[in-house]
Amino acid sequence: MIVVGGGIGGLGVACSLTRQGQSVRLLESAPAFGEVGAGIQLAPNCTRILDDYGLLDEAKSLGVVPDAMVMRDAVDGDELTRLDLRDLERRYGYPYLVIHRSDLHGLLLRACERAGVELVNDARVTSYENTDGGARVTLASGETHEAGMVIAADGLHSPARKLFVDDRPVSSAYVAYRGTVPAAQPRVESVDLSEVVVYIGPRCHFVHYGLRGGEMLNQVAVFESPKALAGRDDWGTPDELDAAFAGTCGFVQDGLPFMWRDKWWRMFDRDPIMTWVHGRIALLGDSAHPPLQYIAQGAIMAIEDGWVLGEHVARNRAEDGTVDWTAALAAYEAVRPEHCRRVLTTSRKWGELWHLDGLAREQRNVLLRARDTYDYAFTDWLYGPTALTPDEEPPMFTAIPLDSAVTGEPVPAGGAA
Repeated sequence: MIVVGGGIGGLGVACSLTRQGQSVRLLESAPAFGEVGAGIQLAPNCTRILDDYGLLDEAKSLGVVPDAMVMRDAVDGDELTRLDLRDLERRYGYPYLVIHRSDLHGLLLRACERAGVELVNDARVTSYENTDGGARVTLASGETHEAGMVIAADGLHSPARKLFVDDRPVSSAYVAYRGTVPAAQPRVESVDLSEVVVYIGPRCHFVHYGLRGGEMLNQVAVFESPKALAGRDDWGTPDELDAAFAGTCGFVQDGLPFMWRDKWWRMFDRDPIMTWVHGRIALLGDSAHPPLQYIAQGAIMAIEDGWVLGEHVARNRAEDGTVDWTAALAAYEAVRPEHCRRVLTTSRKWGELWHLDGLAREQRNVLLRARDTYDYAFTDWLYGPTALTPDEEPPMFTAIPLDSAVTGEPVPAGGAA
């Protein structure tokens, strides 16, 4: 088998498939394996899979298992709602974990090395095609690689996606700045590293949590760019960062000097597609479903994709080791696109909810304050066991109309909308 892309999704599926007896060659465009960014949040639907791979203890040793997730108003700093993450672990059977993205990438890379995955660098794939016996990829160098099955895990701009749909990434006009603060800085002394905290404000939000056993504080600042809305090319610049958070509380503004101000991440997703398999070529991760990050499921969905595909390979493998790829891929495509469609569309709506202003912000805050800490109506559809078949996919949460906070009607369980 060939896996294209050496990010978290590509390494995850390579790890999954080698567990099922498959021989995997992984092609990575970069000259060396690595991951950029800072922190990443792993909910129980992901740590459950890491445990199945035998990697959870290592992940926990590299990250932090926080006690709570807290949402605050970015303007006044007041608490709006929280999740008790220790109780959440009891409910779902696995912990909520925060970890440095490079540490997660590293542990998956080491697992692939132990499993005997053939890792190839400087291999940028420019095209995909099916063959009589499988599929072929062509590199920028002109070199070709063929296998019985090819998985495109090469991200937002994967050339494989053109086999399915002629679309383009969708700009949200939002941009993210990241930064880490060493524990020795006074800034770290003013926060509780056992909490994941998000401050939600008008057209902006700010996140912080501890990493590497509390050795550093991870911060993320996200805002809507006026330059992007105006159609300019130079959007997301540091002057826009400062202006976007000018109306936020002191704690948030005090964190801005610690952001990496020489690089930023413009936030794109794509509209959901429901076809991921073309002959012996299958999409996985961001090539199929790049999301906005508001419910922290992007990397998790990619890891889930790989686990589900591996499980269906196991279910469709004969005693002689041959795999009925038609059946395995059909089962994969029967369940994953709909789940990921739900995540993509919910992520967009959740981002809108975070960034409200005026009366709508006040209504949102009323609804969030009314939520019980131990109400899991919003997370049950997401954090439970990853579905292998459509009938295992749990029902979605029930949305709450914002104007119910104005009318005084009882607030039902679920997520505000």
